[in-house]
Amino acid sequence: MTDPLQHWSPYAKEYDPLKAGSIDGTDTEPHDKAVSRAMQAHFEPPRSLKSKPERTLYVARFGPKVTKYDLKEFFCRYGDVLSVKVIVDIVTGLPQGYGFVEMRSEDDARRAVRRSVDATLKGCRIFVDYECGRSMKGWKPRRLGGGFGGKKESGQLRFGGKDRPFKKPIVPNIIRHHN
Repeated sequence: MTDPLQHWSPYAKEYDPLKAGSIDGTDTEPHDKAVSRAMQAHFEPPRSLKSKPERTLYVARFGPKVTKYDLKEFFCRYGDVLSVKVIVDIVTGLPQGYGFVEMRSEDDARRAVRRSVDATLKGCRIFVDYECGRSMKGWKPRRLGGGFGGKKESGQLRFGGKDRPFKKPIVPNIIRHHN
C-alpha cells in the first residue's frame, strides 16, 4: 500500500470538482448541488481566445468602476501588457468584477502574480492568479459549479487554488504503517 500523502499538494494540478469541493481533497460524495452540476457539465475553453494561457492572468474582486484601461495601467508596472478583457454581464452590460490580462512574456506574468499579492486597485483588494480555463486539465468555471471561488454564506466553498489551498488530510498512523 502506498502512502496517500506521497503526491499530496495544497494546490490542484488537475481539476476535479469533487476534490475542489472538499477541504482536503478526499471527499468521495458531492456535498452540494454545484459540485454535482460541475461533475456532469461539459466545458471547453473558447477557441476564439488568442492569448497564450501560460502568460494570461485571471484578475478578480475589482470594483464595478474598474475599466480595462485601469487594469492595463496597473499591470504595466510588471511588464508589457498585450491585452485586457473585463468580463461584463450580457444582460446588463455591467462589469462582473473579474477579467483577464495577457502579458508579453511568461516572466512578466510570473512577476505580476508574485508581486500583486494583497494589491489594491481603486480601493479594492484584488486577486491575481494564472488563468486555469485553458491550462488546467478538467477545469470547470464557477458558472458550471466549478472554480476555486465561493463564499461561506453560499456553502459552496472551493479548495485547491492559490487563494484557498487544500488542508493536509489527516491519515491515521494505522493506515500509514499498515503493510
